[in-house]
Amino acid sequence: MTSNPDLFELPAHVDPARLFDVDVYAPAGFETDFHEAWYKLHEANLPELIWTPRHGGHWMPTRGKLIGEMFADYTRFSNRVGAVPKELGELLRFIPNNIDPPQHRDYRTLLNSSLSPAAVIRLSGSIRALAVDLIEGVREKGRCDFKTAFAEILPIHIFLNMMDLPLSDARHLMSIATRVIRPKSVDDARDAMQAFADYLIPWIERRRDGSGTDFMTRLVSGRIGDRIVTRQEAIDLCVQVLLGGLDTVLNFLCFAMLFMARHAEHRRLLLDEPGLIPQAVDELLRRFPVLTLGREVRFDMEYAGVIMKKGDMIALPSPLHGIDALVNEHPLKVDFHRSSSDHSTFGNGPHRCPGNFLARTELIITFEEWLARIPHFLVEPGAEITYVGGVVGGMAALPLVWQV
Repeated sequence: MTSNPDLFELPAHVDPARLFDVDVYAPAGFETDFHEAWYKLHEANLPELIWTPRHGGHWMPTRGKLIGEMFADYTRFSNRVGAVPKELGELLRFIPNNIDPPQHRDYRTLLNSSLSPAAVIRLSGSIRALAVDLIEGVREKGRCDFKTAFAEILPIHIFLNMMDLPLSDARHLMSIATRVIRPKSVDDARDAMQAFADYLIPWIERRRDGSGTDFMTRLVSGRIGDRIVTRQEAIDLCVQVLLGGLDTVLNFLCFAMLFMARHAEHRRLLLDEPGLIPQAVDELLRRFPVLTLGREVRFDMEYAGVIMKKGDMIALPSPLHGIDALVNEHPLKVDFHRSSSDHSTFGNGPHRCPGNFLARTELIITFEEWLARIPHFLVEPGAEITYVGGVVGGMAALPLVWQV
């Protein structure tokens, strides 16, 4: 795990003892078990803050306490660049994700109006109807690829309905989102961002007069202080909403359902106590985070025993936080009766994911309706589950089977 400093060009301020060759988008062994690969970094007993030469060279906290602190502390660690390498992070500009307080506040308010608990509760009936429809569409078949039959459909259809966009565009938007989250190159990411803009601009122009009642209209005709949002701000806001509601929920759904397929005792517990499902979802969120985000050091400083320089990049892997034994007892164990947990699955601080209540609601409804209709299911015998890396971790497919 320790890197030979002679093989890498280290910045002068980086202590060679902090150098470890870790790829935050593809930790060693992630192809066979994404979260186990992260946990092995804890087992390696690395320093709590390391430097990796990957992705342009950047800092990475390895312990939950630091991960949570660095997510929340925008005064020292700016959201201006939200991904590594910096060249990619500066390209993937989203509002309000890449704006720091206090400017962040007005943009966040635009999102909150449609993502607040009250707004999500009003949507819960339509979310439940869609979940039921998708489950009934596969129930009599006795098998499905959960990823394509359910997880890739539910979250994007919810957001397309909220934004009053055609459901028939879902696959096209998913293909663009995948190129943003897992680009083959910086140029590929740039092209994908342009594809998002090309798709959204005609819709944005039609909604700028504010005459509609949908989520997109409220975003693109909203006001920042005493002015209306600009055209570019409108694009960035809409891309943030679409991306935020697609890949993260999709992939967490797959990890959660894979766990349930492999653990009959946990399924039985929820079948016997369906009122425990919200608490179970919270525990699964702790155990199976999928997102790694970037931060930029605001000024020269000493932090956690290392010298950091203005402009240094940091990668914050949320999977490492929830499975840290220093903050959660027996972290790999899924305990639906766990009394407390510490994680950064939705981030921390002012930039905590504004859609976290919506995501949690989607997950709760999925478990309620799936278990009511397909209570006993397994991973298809002989199927090999393979994982994919990137800003958001995921899996290639999730073939499930059950008796009809």
